[in-house]
Amino acid sequence: MSYSANRWWPPKRNTPSRIRMEPTELQLDPETESLPGAETTEAPGPTPELPDAQLRAVVEAVIYITDEPLSADQIATALEQPAARIGQVLEDLTAEYNKAEHGLTIREVAGGYKMSTKPEHHEAIRAFVKNLKPPLKLSLPALETLALIAYKQPITAPEIMEVRGVQGAGVIKTLIDRKLIATAGRKTVLGKPILYKTTKEFLVQFGLKDLSELPTLKEFEDLGRLSLSDEEPPAAEMPIETVAERPAEQVVVDEPAAEPEEPSVTE
Repeated sequence: MSYSANRWWPPKRNTPSRIRMEPTELQLDPETESLPGAETTEAPGPTPELPDAQLRAVVEAVIYITDEPLSADQIATALEQPAARIGQVLEDLTAEYNKAEHGLTIREVAGGYKMSTKPEHHEAIRAFVKNLKPPLKLSLPALETLALIAYKQPITAPEIMEVRGVQGAGVIKTLIDRKLIATAGRKTVLGKPILYKTTKEFLVQFGLKDLSELPTLKEFEDLGRLSLSDEEPPAAEMPIETVAERPAEQVVVDEPAAEPEEPSVTE
């Protein structure tokens, strides 16, 4: 019995036949002008117009906070509002501030609008400014001592001297006279030295709600890194630390001259 090789070898395979693809013409959706079923993203529309009262308030605030005169086009571009509407708001504000009950005025200066005091009130304002309390000025030793007291309070004069490395009785007296620090009892150690703490006037002068708003060491480090990044890198980088964190033997205080000896504080 003989077999023909053509009958059984190689075995037949279930090979699918080739499929001929016919070109298909795709039709775009006439409404969205995109393929059917395709996701469409709407382009952002124009910024909605602000209500009249809100727009007027915003324009007034913008003119108040800027030092340079602002034109109507600059304000319109920044607020994304029609220039004609901004122009009308500026006219209304100018007319309103020209009334006698306002001490300020909005006037055109160098092609823009600027807020200032009215000329007829300059003498009264000048007299008032002369009577203002002068800004608080402290020397470097006073600032160092005040920082130590603020972060380490209550603290004694010997402890302050241990960190700063110099006598600071005169500086402490100056801070007491400025009402930035006050006594907080005595420490129960040999000699019972006086403890010092900051006062409410300290919070007022530095714009603090309470002592928890004092900058942290991490914030000082971040500020130091920012200041170093704006300048050329130093030859040898030193770790940034506050005076309060340095041991006494590492503290170097650059003082212009020896502090005048004033009556020392009794301890």
